[in-house]
Amino acid sequence: MVDFNKFWTKNTLIGLGLGQLLSLLVTSTGFTSSELAKRGINAPTSQSFLNYVFLAIVYGSIMLYRRKALKAKWYYYILLGMVDVEANFLDVHSSDRAGGSNPRKGDLLVIAGATLYAISNVSEEFLVKNADRVELMAMLGLFGGIVSAIQISILERNELKSIHWSAAAALPFVGFSVAMFMFYSLVPVLLKINGSTMLNLSLLTSDMWAVVIRIFAYHEKVDWMYFVAFGAVAIGLVIYSGGERDEDQHPPNAAEGPHTIKQDEEANPGNHSKGTVAVAGSSRTWVA
Repeated sequence: MVDFNKFWTKNTLIGLGLGQLLSLLVTSTGFTSSELAKRGINAPTSQSFLNYVFLAIVYGSIMLYRRKALKAKWYYYILLGMVDVEANFLDVHSSDRAGGSNPRKGDLLVIAGATLYAISNVSEEFLVKNADRVELMAMLGLFGGIVSAIQISILERNELKSIHWSAAAALPFVGFSVAMFMFYSLVPVLLKINGSTMLNLSLLTSDMWAVVIRIFAYHEKVDWMYFVAFGAVAIGLVIYSGGERDEDQHPPNAAEGPHTIKQDEEANPGNHSKGTVAVAGSSRTWVA
């Protein structure tokens, strides 16, 4: 019989709520990018640059106040910064291509961007669990800002000069950066609590939130299947959260206590060599 109490733990509820907040932030970045595209502004790297500046200033100040040495190698953050900048570049750039004159190229850019995002998410999860969240955000902001500045000077310098700056043009830039700053600040929290899989599953609902905004803000009609899909994703998130917790509490070898292992060793005194033991449902490598 299914125990539904395990699905409604504190970590599960925080993960679900935080995941949907992040999904809404992703949706808001999509709308601000659309506003810039409507005004003929095509500067994907420049859109993300201010976010990296915010991260470097806010979290860099905290690091300076702490005066602690880095817990991870600095060159890891350079690589992460490069991957993250290009992921954002491809994501924003593909939005224009996918709905424009070259949808096939747009699809390829989406795939490439999604691949880089996956690398970035897994790397951030590793660093936030083995280093420090503030350090991660500060160094990502620093090196992401440097990489962005170099790329802007090469690819988008003329585009920025041609923009007729006004409140209507500047506000989407600022809105995009603020949403991205909040997104980047909250992602490590979710990664530490629930992991990168929960993050990516949560972001699947961003398209659904975009539909909701179109309904209430633009009074558009959508197919009822969107709501069915939203419900399916939500149910999947709850099941994944509960299953993850159950797996953590009951690992594959939990039933084997010290007494059982002792008996096995006495029964097989010759099998004490080092090796890899394959356990059903587990990818752990350990020493026998």
